[in-house]
Amino acid sequence: MELKMELSQKQILSQRMIQSMEILQMSTVELESYIENLSLENPVVELAESYEAAEQDKQADLQRKLDWLDSTDRQNHIYYQQERDSDNLQDNWNVANSGGELLSDYLLSQLIASEYTPSEKEIIEYLILSLDQRGYLTEDLSSIAGRFHLSETDVEKLLADVQALDPAGVGARSLKECLLLQLHRRKNFSPVTEQLILNHLEDIGKNHLPAIAKSLHLSMEEIQKGCEELKSLNPKPGNAFSDREQLRYITPDIFIVKLENKFEILINEYQYPNFNISSYYQSMLKENADAEVQKYLSSKIQQAEWVKNCISQRSSTLSRVTHAIVDRQQDFFLYGLLHNKPLRLCDLAQELELHESTISRAMRGKYLQCSWGIFPLNYFLAASISRQGKKEEGITPAQIKEVIKQIINGENKEKPFSDRLISEELEKHDIKLSRRTVAKYREELGIPDKSGRKSWQ
Repeated sequence: MELKMELSQKQILSQRMIQSMEILQMSTVELESYIENLSLENPVVELAESYEAAEQDKQADLQRKLDWLDSTDRQNHIYYQQERDSDNLQDNWNVANSGGELLSDYLLSQLIASEYTPSEKEIIEYLILSLDQRGYLTEDLSSIAGRFHLSETDVEKLLADVQALDPAGVGARSLKECLLLQLHRRKNFSPVTEQLILNHLEDIGKNHLPAIAKSLHLSMEEIQKGCEELKSLNPKPGNAFSDREQLRYITPDIFIVKLENKFEILINEYQYPNFNISSYYQSMLKENADAEVQKYLSSKIQQAEWVKNCISQRSSTLSRVTHAIVDRQQDFFLYGLLHNKPLRLCDLAQELELHESTISRAMRGKYLQCSWGIFPLNYFLAASISRQGKKEEGITPAQIKEVIKQIINGENKEKPFSDRLISEELEKHDIKLSRRTVAKYREELGIPDKSGRKSWQ
């Protein structure tokens, strides 16, 4: 057995430092929940009983933003106008009113007068409630049959009854079945369209119309007519209905308001409640001589004071980071989406003299609202791609994508550009990208490849 002595240095984070980092990276909604839970477990924490003054300040802030948004952004104006008129200002920031009829309710209402046995009603209701947001049945019939101790044939008969309901296509188990259900409801549907659905959906997706025409021994005109009828069908019949999960708004953590000659940054501090340390327990700490009581109250008061300090530090850090972003991205806030400049996390860290991890935590899960909409703070961090022959500031991927869109919009649709030709066109704008990078950006934009964009007319 050998004994050794070693000298080592380790960085150990105290519980307070961990708590400080956790609060820094909380979003406004998460912080609201954290404070409410803290008040339940820490008796010295007293939430403000009256929010009257806070509500008045909130209304004043909203009115000021409304006056500005009225002339700059109609969508945000409506958003704030609805917020001001809402009966429940606290909840309106987080939860949208549940409007719209559920698909399941609509389908069940069509079966009220139908004559089914209790067991059949139970199965049909199960089938309807198993439909996903698109209106598709994703569970295997064998699994459903086993659950209700029936044959697959019996379940399939009841599924056919569900598929006969409106909207057409609901209850389908695949895209092909969904489209066929809708097509067969039409009196004079084209047999060509039926063949396209049965055998050539993948080819249509790739725009291989000549190959389809050759396979079916039909003219291009007939194939194009079939494609037009196919486009009139709805691949997701359930999307027109409300989702079962209640829609939630993103709660902005920061508001950017443009005044006459400057930008005002408002940190969303009225979303979460203010709290104080109970004077009753502070007096008890001074007057009570019991050592255990003093130890307990002292630890709870210190915890509350530390949390209060961490929240204040969070607001300060978030404000500093946002000021730095606004200073660097003024063109974006003045002129819109395609005017953001390259910005790296290390640039912010160097300017603010903070560690990159601190800024990353401050930006995590935070959203900023300005006249152009609501954006995650990370949106303003963008890589820089240098431009050929130019020493000026580089260009961002978002700006490159916009140039690619312009090139594709201006191409001859009968002879669309390949990714290689798009790369060559980009060089005319002093942007050098490989064919593979062009393909990546094109796919991110949801634009099909050369064959998918080709027009056969």
